[in-house]
Amino acid sequence: MKPILAVTMGDPAGIGPEIVVRALSHKDTYEKCRPIVTGDAAVMQEAVSRLGYDFKINAVERISDAKFEHGTIDVYDLHCVDMSTFRFGEVQAQCGNAAFVSIKKAIELAMANEVDGTVTAPLNKEALNLAGHHFDGHTEIYATFTGTKKYAMMLADENIRVIHVSTHVPLRKACDLVKKARIIEVTELIADACRQFGIENPHIGIAGLNPHSSENGMFGDEEALEIIPAIEELSARGFNVDGPVPPDSVFAKAKCGKYDGCVAMYHDQGHIPLKVCAFNWNKETGKMESANGVNITLGLPIIRVSVDHGTAFDVAGKGIASDDAMVLSIDYATRMAKYRLGIKE
Repeated sequence: MKPILAVTMGDPAGIGPEIVVRALSHKDTYEKCRPIVTGDAAVMQEAVSRLGYDFKINAVERISDAKFEHGTIDVYDLHCVDMSTFRFGEVQAQCGNAAFVSIKKAIELAMANEVDGTVTAPLNKEALNLAGHHFDGHTEIYATFTGTKKYAMMLADENIRVIHVSTHVPLRKACDLVKKARIIEVTELIADACRQFGIENPHIGIAGLNPHSSENGMFGDEEALEIIPAIEELSARGFNVDGPVPPDSVFAKAKCGKYDGCVAMYHDQGHIPLKVCAFNWNKETGKMESANGVNITLGLPIIRVSVDHGTAFDVAGKGIASDDAMVLSIDYATRMAKYRLGIKE
């Protein structure tokens, strides 16, 4: 009854393979799900050896050949990396391609119902495009190969869960994208996601766009024209929503448990508070000690959860990367898969 999760290895020149191996080194990972890595068996073997684990790599070409046993890492082997020319910490076309085919295979397996969800390790956008795969990132790859037109990014870390009305657009354009229909759409998505996490009646805080949520029109009219009408319609339909909550307080309230989810009006409004809470910088070493946030793409027909950090080329191959976000990603994907499969905790 444990869900099967396809875990991509990410860009092999980065920390992806390492954090995947670390996450799969925990026995409790196998107690909650059945993970299989999509990628290159030789890359994963190198990561196991570099980290000093006594694990076996079980290279397979079918899900049915996976063992799903702690101490054995199942790899859906795509033979996508030439180890004789492979180098850590560099942008390489073959690594961008390896990350791409690993993702595509995970999507194919999920769309065919051979796995119950997918978890993605970080890729490098420059390497991806150098390999001829012209996508902005994971989300666009998933949207393309699942035929999804309406989707949104949700970031999560402990009590803070945030979805965005817009993401990768200039700030001037982001203000123009604050529209009633989109606010309603993303609120529906995050409320549904919270239910998949086991929250029956999620309480959603919807942020304003302007300082103090415009102070009754003193600092802008987007609240009156778009945000408040959206909140009124959502409330009339039975959604448990508050707002527009001033942007400088909504996330503090969420962190303390008042809200199960938040709606941010643009990229940085939601990303900054999440990363302040989830990322831990070590001043003495000058390095990021841990990055715990996860990124969940909502609106897809399949489950996709990802770490919310990059490939970290500067520490790749050194065996020091934290697996905190990968462990959390696997946990979120497991909970969502169990909900969809009707498996009770």
